Amino acid sequence: MIEVDNLRKRYGPRVAVDGITFRVAGGSITGLVGPNGAGKSTTIRALSGIVLPSSGTVRIAGFDILTQPVEAKQRLGYVPDEPMLFEELTVAEHLAFTARAWQVADAAERTPRLLTELDLADRRDAFPSELSRGMKQKLAIACALLHRPEALVLDEPLTGLDPRAMVHMRETIRSQASDGTAVLLSSHILSLVEQLCTHVVVLMAGRVVAAGALAELYEAAEQGGDASLEAFVLRVTAGTP
Repeated sequence: MIEVDNLRKRYGPRVAVDGITFRVAGGSITGLVGPNGAGKSTTIRALSGIVLPSSGTVRIAGFDILTQPVEAKQRLGYVPDEPMLFEELTVAEHLAFTARAWQVADAAERTPRLLTELDLADRRDAFPSELSRGMKQKLAIACALLHRPEALVLDEPLTGLDPRAMVHMRETIRSQASDGTAVLLSSHILSLVEQLCTHVVVLMAGRVVAAGALAELYEAAEQGGDASLEAFVLRVTAGTP
């Protein structure tokens, strides 16, 4: 589970995240959406431990990211919007390094499966400079999944992927949730969020303006089950009733 309680983050006088609270249960996929500047990136960085909250609490599988950072990060898989790779390591060496860092006992078995699942098997000896943007994204995701995280945070996971790879990636994300992983997915592609996510959290100006199961949010907004997520998000972020 991912638990965010009254999270606030200030950068000097500017409040980027203003007391947000939400949960992502194991086995569910929650979309984190909102316009540019809404606080999505800051929230994700606080969840991953990259930035420290000004106040509030973030827990990953019950462990506080501030007071129990090692335990929390051991249970977290994080994929940033821009893959962060080692230029001197091949695809296979990235996974070998990740396996050692996370002490993945069955890495020899899991690595070939992940490479095949993410269409990287024939590029196992390639360096990042030899990979396309989409291939780099898939390598980052493979590294994030290798240690079987209990919580998975994805920031724009389909960036740079071709249509076939997008289909595979959606299947991979669904598979993670079906195995009990709590998945938080941030994306500007609202059609992707609508296809994949069971729940959604909508941010605006650093605050949660709507949160819950998609069907319940549509019903509460009196838009009916056939409403689009795009229409709903535009409506709640515009401040209309």
